[in-house]
Amino acid sequence: MSSAIPFSNSYVKLPARFYSQLSPTPVAAPGPIRVNRVLARELGLDPDWLASPEGTQVLAGNTVPEGAAPLAAVYAGHQFGSFNPQLGDGRAILLGELVDSSGRQVDLQLKGAGRTPWSRGGDGRSPLGPVLREYIVSEAMAALGVPTTRALAAVSTGEQVFRDRALPGAVLARMAGSHVRIGTFEYFAARKDTEALQTLVDFTLQRHYPERGDSDNAALALLEEAIARQASLIPQWQLLGFIHGVMNTDNTLLSGETIDYGPCAFMDAFDPETVFSSIDQGGRYAYCNQPAIAHWNLACLAQALVPVLHDEPEQAVALAQAAVDRFGELYLDSHSRGLRAKLGLDSEQATDNSLIEDLYTLMAAEASDFTLTFRHLADLADSAGAAGQDIAELQPLPASFEPWLARWQARLAAEPLDPAERQRRMYRANPVFIPRNHLVEEAIAAATDSDDFGPFHRLVERLAEPFTYTPTDQRYALPPEPGERVYQTFCGT
Repeated sequence: MSSAIPFSNSYVKLPARFYSQLSPTPVAAPGPIRVNRVLARELGLDPDWLASPEGTQVLAGNTVPEGAAPLAAVYAGHQFGSFNPQLGDGRAILLGELVDSSGRQVDLQLKGAGRTPWSRGGDGRSPLGPVLREYIVSEAMAALGVPTTRALAAVSTGEQVFRDRALPGAVLARMAGSHVRIGTFEYFAARKDTEALQTLVDFTLQRHYPERGDSDNAALALLEEAIARQASLIPQWQLLGFIHGVMNTDNTLLSGETIDYGPCAFMDAFDPETVFSSIDQGGRYAYCNQPAIAHWNLACLAQALVPVLHDEPEQAVALAQAAVDRFGELYLDSHSRGLRAKLGLDSEQATDNSLIEDLYTLMAAEASDFTLTFRHLADLADSAGAAGQDIAELQPLPASFEPWLARWQARLAAEPLDPAERQRRMYRANPVFIPRNHLVEEAIAAATDSDDFGPFHRLVERLAEPFTYTPTDQRYALPPEPGERVYQTFCGT
């Protein structure tokens, strides 16, 4: 492999009002933390070079490689329901675009790369903690099969970042299908820039949905596809107990990938009202609210697209409304299929809804661990199989579950699927390892306070195989002890 990065840039070819061209701000003494070797190879990059002094200079923003087209994009967004007409990349710089092994064009962005015109008084830097959190959680999500931005590498800066205290700085090299957001469309809609809106529609449709490129109504095709992607993505969050924490429209990508792992977390004890984000005082983005918020965000996208949906305003609104109204049906279909897979149900019956609702009621009443409850059910799916080889004996279900378990076993018995095959499928639908909040905080604290990256590396490596249980890694599977519980997560801005 070569040290050259084969950039293939397209966003920079858009009109100048879409971005500001600038290079990252160099840092004092960059050092490698971790390179995602598997992802690097998928991108045609040499991981050894990325980890070298030369590669580290590029990943830190000290050297702009040949062929790069660094820029900070502008966008707007609804933040906790309130519209901010101008946001933009305040500490992230798009270095350029590459083509991965599947032929998909992807962005390479440096997060924490210094001030931009959109920094709004900030320093444009990132503390080490948020970089490690995003690396851990985004790569765990990828291993879990959830569409997500990816972490290519993390590097230290040799500089301090000042927040509530002085903290070591870092830069995350992040990959995404693109960084076009709902807020990007809102930015131009707020300025009544119909020409830019149409340009953005055409760009995004070609980038993410080329199969719809010959549609008679490009804006409607884009809206429909974006709705379908979100209706598939959000159920995957819900089925894993993942809480994003800051579902603003500027954090909703048109690619359908999860982005911005700031105040995010996975639930331990099940509670639909769970909120972790320190800035979500009203619980707007609680676990139970995420589907409705996604629907609301898509309505914002539809509203932004109204000027390019149809020449007649009334017809444009009707088209937008009809498209957005489909979200609920698409979401429920995706969520129901996912839940049946988690419960080992190969078919759908009228009594399944009550079976599922009663399970969630039990889990909430007992504060049952979300992940291990479903994993325990996978252990029980094949009564003739070997017992005691997985997590069930470590986290037994309360006695109150016994009547429900009898109903569930009877429901399984009514299906012809071989129990061993059912169990194999359930093990693939129910992970045993997730990024437990206390383990993420442990890794961040060790690196930040003691310059010890061992816990970070071990956690990343364990989470790369979330569905395969090994007894030697038991501590990574178990929920926190009372004194280890994490109740709040924080934005890394």
